[in-house]
Amino acid sequence: MRVLITGGAGFIGSHLADACLARGDEVDIIDDLSTGSFRNIQHLKGHPRFHYTIETVLNQPVLSEVMDQCDVVFHLAAAVGVKLIMESPVHTIETNVRGTEVVLSLANKKKKHVMIASTSEVYGLSEQLPFREDGPLVMGATTKHRWSYACSKAMDEFLALAYYREKKLPTTIVRLFNTVGPRQTGQYGMVIPTFVKQALAGRPITVYGDGTQSRCFGFVGDVVGALMKLMDEQAAIGQVFNIGSDQEIAIGELARRVRELTGSSSEITFLPYDEAYEEGFEDMPRRVPDISKVRDMVGFAPTMTLDGILRSVIAYELDGSLPDM
Repeated sequence: MRVLITGGAGFIGSHLADACLARGDEVDIIDDLSTGSFRNIQHLKGHPRFHYTIETVLNQPVLSEVMDQCDVVFHLAAAVGVKLIMESPVHTIETNVRGTEVVLSLANKKKKHVMIASTSEVYGLSEQLPFREDGPLVMGATTKHRWSYACSKAMDEFLALAYYREKKLPTTIVRLFNTVGPRQTGQYGMVIPTFVKQALAGRPITVYGDGTQSRCFGFVGDVVGALMKLMDEQAAIGQVFNIGSDQEIAIGELARRVRELTGSSSEITFLPYDEAYEEGFEDMPRRVPDISKVRDMVGFAPTMTLDGILRSVIAYELDGSLPDM
């Protein structure tokens, strides 16, 4: 196939480009480098089946021209990271909602299959764990900037499903749960690369909140494999899938694990949410996916342990090396 990856110079997008090229696809990416980095795709620059366009998806004429050449679209372009969301809520909403609107509108002209990358954030304050795709989405107050990202991605999902039902555009939605691995940056608040960089530098490892909040971390190689299988599966069209690991760890324990694996003597410190973000900041105490649906559909199962993920990030930060995907 010839695939288009929006946000293809980002962390997940660049790994997806690698995997698609490895199986013989021709790959086009479009990225404005606002959160992605050319460093992530530098190694692909001379590849005969790789093409890149440095531009925003909001540039409709450019996106239309690129999309017309492709068979399927992985829409990963988005404003991501809690830090960026808190600092730039207008950018977050406009990028996510308008960007997805443009992608779906242009894809609909030629009925291109579109995969929309959503997020576990859409579950919001729901307490029905593990999170199921047909479970409730419980958003916080609109006065809390933190929820603008979740609401914008939920709107992306509603719009994609509306295009599928009303206009028969083939769409598939994936809700990604804390995808991590080499190339991920801590610039926008991503916790594992931040902890690893702090530990390697001997700086305090800073945990936001009291450290009891828990997350499940999925390896980027596993996630990318699931995206490709779902794109190839006709039965997945019109559906929503959780993708990630279901192995839970408290963030305080994660900090201790990082310190141990790096051999660091860094102190672990705790910073209240009100100081890290804003007064009254709300967080999800637990975020655990039910991944039975994607397992049943394409046989997905996480292969990388948390320690394996952490070692891969540590190795990348030390010498830029990548594990076998």
